[in-house]
Amino acid sequence: MFVDVHGLKTHAIVRGQGRPLVLVPGLGCASWMYNRVSNELARSHRVYTYDPPGHGYSEGTQQFPACIEDLTDHLAAWLVVSGLTGTAVFGHSLGGEVVFDLAARYPGLASALVACAPTGIPENPSVPMQLLRLCRDLPRERLGLLIPGLRAYRHCGVRRMLLLANDQSYHDTGPLLAKVSIPTLLLDGLNDPVIRSWTVQEIQMAIPDAVVRQIRGGTHALTDSHPRAVARFTIDFLKNLP
Repeated sequence: MFVDVHGLKTHAIVRGQGRPLVLVPGLGCASWMYNRVSNELARSHRVYTYDPPGHGYSEGTQQFPACIEDLTDHLAAWLVVSGLTGTAVFGHSLGGEVVFDLAARYPGLASALVACAPTGIPENPSVPMQLLRLCRDLPRERLGLLIPGLRAYRHCGVRRMLLLANDQSYHDTGPLLAKVSIPTLLLDGLNDPVIRSWTVQEIQMAIPDAVVRQIRGGTHALTDSHPRAVARFTIDFLKNLP
């Protein structure tokens, strides 16, 4: 699926039938890295695995996106153009921070949030520290994710990834989290060295009525290492909503 968003050709993979669910990838990641979890979610939902601008098969420019708010603004416009307003939105890693931003700054565009191993306040480590944590995480991930992941990072490019990673230090989600007023599920991998459990717990305290589900052995790429558990918690959470 390709649609035009402010002059940028924007891509998403669409699977399944049922109530729509939009999946937002993490930093540098692409739609094809989420095939395992998308296939599981597609048993109950029509899943739109979206490529942010400059990621996967979506167009970006040299200047855009340069910050997290750029990612959020594009996602908001894409939801409107695609006729997906009022849809549940699932964000992984930096995609989790983007969906928090979306719910706070664009109320009404999302009906519910699922944030899997989300970045965000109170933890915004420096870029070198993030890279160190990712290096610790890599040996824990499934070997089959390596080539698709490297391909996605090559598409995105080092410059763009560094700009967006560095912006985490300036993207103050503290006030934004308190404005998230829709049902929210937080998924926490207990073997994730990138996003620690205490971070997820702090985010839970900041978002009224947020629910946490922990996955034993879950790595940072929970969507790939534990797709069935992620899908089960997500589907159970969403099916109980109006």
